[in-house]
Parts: sequence; C-alpha cells; structure tokens
Amino acid sequence: MIFDVLTIFPGIFNSPLAESLLKKASDRGLIQVRVRNLRDFADDRHRTTDDYPYGGGAGMVMKPEPVIRAVEALKAEDPEAKSVLLTPQGERFHQKMAQTMSGHNHYILICGRYEGLDERVRLAAVDLEISIGDYILIGGEIPALVFIEAVSRHLPGFLGCGQSVEEDSFSRGVLEYPQYTRPPVFRGMAVPEVLLSGNHAEIERWRRRESLRRTLLRRPDLLERAALSEEDLTFLEELKNQAFTAESAEGAEIR
Repeated sequence: MIFDVLTIFPGIFNSPLAESLLKKASDRGLIQVRVRNLRDFADDRHRTTDDYPYGGGAGMVMKPEPVIRAVEALKAEDPEAKSVLLTPQGERFHQKMAQTMSGHNHYILICGRYEGLDERVRLAAVDLEISIGDYILIGGEIPALVFIEAVSRHLPGFLGCGQSVEEDSFSRGVLEYPQYTRPPVFRGMAVPEVLLSGNHAEIERWRRRESLRRTLLRRPDLLERAALSEEDLTFLEELKNQAFTAESAEGAEIR
C-alpha cells in the first residue's frame, strides 16, 4: 500500500514513521509512505504555498496551484490513486471505514494548514474528505498519520497477531474488555479470578460482558449500531435495571 503525503512540513513525519510497527511494515514492504513537500510544486522563486484570503479575514489560505499540481502529477503515475483531504468538514473517520479503505492500495493525503485550502482544491482534486474528530488542529499532518496507522493495521501481516485487529475496541462494535497481566495482585488490586481459571468459555463470556458493561457506561451510542445477541441484550437490560434500582435507592436515602 502506498501513501503519498502532501505537506509543507515534511519533517513532522520523520519520527512517527521511524518507530514501532509503521517502521517494520515499511521495512518489510507492506507499506510505502512518500512524504512530498508542496513547496516543490510552487511556481515562484519563493516557493509560495499560501496567500491572503479574498474578502479579507484573519490568517492565510493555501493556494490551489501547488496542491492541484501535486495531485495531478501523482495521478498521472497511478490513475487509481485516491486523493483524501483531511478536514474537519469531512466524513467522520471510524474503524469500519479504516477496514474498508485497507482494500485500496494507493492514497494521496492532502494536509491543509492555516485557515484551510482554496475551495478549488476540493472541487478539482479531492476524491474523499475525512475528519478524525470534532476539534481543530493546526494542520492535517497528525490526521494523516492517524489515517495511515488506522488503515495499515488491517493489512495482512502488519500485526504479529491477526486476532488483535478483530478484538480491538470498535472492531466488534463495542469497547474492549479490561486487560490484565502479572502480577496477580498489585497494591491490593487482584486480577479477576475467572481470568486465572483456565476455563476459556467462561473467560470469553466474562470478556464479552465486560465489553458491554464498559460500552454502556462510556459509549452507549455504540450499542445502537452493534451486532448484539439475545444474551447480550438480556445482560444489558440487567445492567440498566441494576442502575435504576441503585439510583432509586440513593434517592430514597436522600429523602
């Protein structure tokens, strides 16, 4: 899989791409990340990539020429490459999208800066617009790294254990269950006995229930889209009833 990254700050990518699984994947040829300096596609001697906005206002706007030239040059090499603009106005990025997008082999990631890009970039050179969340960052470089890692993790061989991808939070539609390792007791906090039992069926049942419990408490919105069994639904109803009973008892005690 190839990721071409268009940015005016290529140095931002040096450290993340030189560490951990992204580096290993690159060394093994699973992914290729090519960071392109947008200034190389500017047409003036100062290599200008931004200018004042028409209509006035604070900040600078990235010019259309360098970005569109860069995208067109890359698509001339590979017409199947998909250009992705990282923008707060894009579709919200999520696990299922990352999994689906791992089926394509070439992305051009456009990193905006300042007040954004000239609208003609979006109209002429963008296939997809993606947002990693409802907040503002100083540029598209961090979102590009998020995209690269989230998509790459789904490539066969990227992780040492393929099961890890399937059991991650969101992969099953709910948050991941609590994890424990040695020692069995730390500062009075013990590992749940079921995890030490060796009974794999009971361990799996406990993990599923803890995933549901955590999701109900922290991200109940996920349950609306999750694939839930009859047993899951029964357990969630029990949790809700317990919470209601506890709340009622607390209210009575206050009165």
